[in-house]
Amino acid sequence: MNFIEELRWRGMIHDIMPGTEEEFAKGMTSAYIGFDPTGDSLHIGSLVQIMILVHLQRAGHKPFALVGGATGMVGDPSGKSQERNLLDNETLQHNLACIQKQLEQFLDFGSINNSAEVVNNYDWFKNMNFLDFIRDVGKHISINYMMSKDSVKSRLETGMSFTEFSYQLVQGYDFYWLWKNKNCKVQLGGSDQWGNIVTGTELIRRKGSGEAFACTTPLIKKADGTKFGKTEGGNVWLDKTKTSPYKFYQYWINASDEDAANYIRIFTLLNKEEIEAIEKEHNEAPHLRLLQKTLAKDITIRVHSEEDYNAALSASEILFKNGEEAIAGLKALPENIFNDVFEGVPQAEISLAELESGLGIIDGLSARTNFLASNGEARRALKENAISVNKNKVAEDKLLTTEDLINGRSILIQKGKKNYYLINVV
Repeated sequence: MNFIEELRWRGMIHDIMPGTEEEFAKGMTSAYIGFDPTGDSLHIGSLVQIMILVHLQRAGHKPFALVGGATGMVGDPSGKSQERNLLDNETLQHNLACIQKQLEQFLDFGSINNSAEVVNNYDWFKNMNFLDFIRDVGKHISINYMMSKDSVKSRLETGMSFTEFSYQLVQGYDFYWLWKNKNCKVQLGGSDQWGNIVTGTELIRRKGSGEAFACTTPLIKKADGTKFGKTEGGNVWLDKTKTSPYKFYQYWINASDEDAANYIRIFTLLNKEEIEAIEKEHNEAPHLRLLQKTLAKDITIRVHSEEDYNAALSASEILFKNGEEAIAGLKALPENIFNDVFEGVPQAEISLAELESGLGIIDGLSARTNFLASNGEARRALKENAISVNKNKVAEDKLLTTEDLINGRSILIQKGKKNYYLINVV
């Protein structure tokens, strides 16, 4: 497997330094990507770079994942409009441990020749004092060179601290250290990192009198112009306690056809022939959403588990079922997944005593919940057979009781196909 060719057909190359492809062709080559430890979980934006390392290892090369214990204390100005808050050491160490654990899900850290390694740049910066740094590193890179970088130029009007200004020297030294001590010849990363990466190759050329190379990936953009990896609730995280497997699955299953065709190349290990066959089948029956289903299944299983995928799939299908099958499915949903499925649905609270004595459906739709504007509107909807309780059609004589409770707490009301309401017991 040719690593660069693999990235090229997947659309994962933005910039590549001359000689990089030839360097990989010589044999097993070590390359690295840096990961930002400002949080205790990576998100799906980081997953792009993880997949680059996965392809690197599958092609027979050696991946290094650098977690920035030192650079996390400085803060990368690339793509930032203002300086970030710096982390204390305890928080930083917690984040580093969590990120390393996530990386181990994807890369082989075993005893193979090209086993992956995690390195922490704090290990080589902790004993370096300021005078050593400006003498041994700073003198090799001119102010003019540093000022020419987009990450600096974009901040000249709003201002940036010396701490942030020095970031590219710190990252450049990372590359030099790995080149010298780990024979690491290539740095990989997102296209926003190009300026920082070439500072490293320049430092290696001037200080080490050697060659180093670089390759970056495009920043992913959604077809509709909205930001990839973001939802109304924020980032889509790899940690299931931050983004549940259900919400994770939903992010991919709801991708547009254009985005799904892009994502399936970037985030799965399916080969070119397999992807083209899936696309052909998808285009013959787009309404079946084969691209999205294949993508969501593959990535949910690899990031979480097959069990989590099956639970997410069952939860997703609940909305399209009716009758006994739907009731059984609803009652089988764990409470956390049930809450995820119906997050954002209008909700009202009633007392347990009201259910124990029986609450008329009309009161449950209007007077006690205000789901519908009036008793008259509720009666019309019931006569039109438009109201369901827990996915079962009901009439005006329906009494809501404790037997209708899901997880002992909620009753699902539905008007028509798309209007859902939740009555919760307090």
